[in-house]
Amino acid sequence: MQRRELFSFLSATAKSSFSEKKEKKIVIRPPYFDDESAFDIECQNCDGLCATSCQEHIIIIGEDKTPYLDFSKSGCTYCDDCATACEPNVLNLENKNSLDIDVVINKTTCMSWEGVMCFSCKDPCLEDAIDFKAMFMPVIDQEKCTSCGFCISRCPSYAIDLKESVL
Repeated sequence: MQRRELFSFLSATAKSSFSEKKEKKIVIRPPYFDDESAFDIECQNCDGLCATSCQEHIIIIGEDKTPYLDFSKSGCTYCDDCATACEPNVLNLENKNSLDIDVVINKTTCMSWEGVMCFSCKDPCLEDAIDFKAMFMPVIDQEKCTSCGFCISRCPSYAIDLKESVL
């Protein structure tokens, strides 16, 4: 196998792995709702003011006209602006809570777990929820984590995953 073929193979493998990961995407709603079914009913005739008011630009209006969060560029500051702007009251300040997802580090793709000095996920964590054991093994403390998502966009190896919370 020639060098060019090797790199083409590795690139194709990485792309297919990334595509598979993308397909398993879970829908993350803004953190101010009480009834998820209200998104399907009330958001259909809305102008999407929640998305335009988001300071971090992470609220995306999907094809189904409902808002979801995209952590690929930033995270949620829990600033209340989306709930204040929501005219149909699907998002309401009274329902403010942390996002109902768990943020986990994938040890097989994390550079630190492979012995590379990387603190990219720890630096933006406002809650100091990422602990490093023995300098190279980051672990997220779920008790401290607010699921804000800031660590996700900063990870150079896309090693931070979202999973539905287990109550």
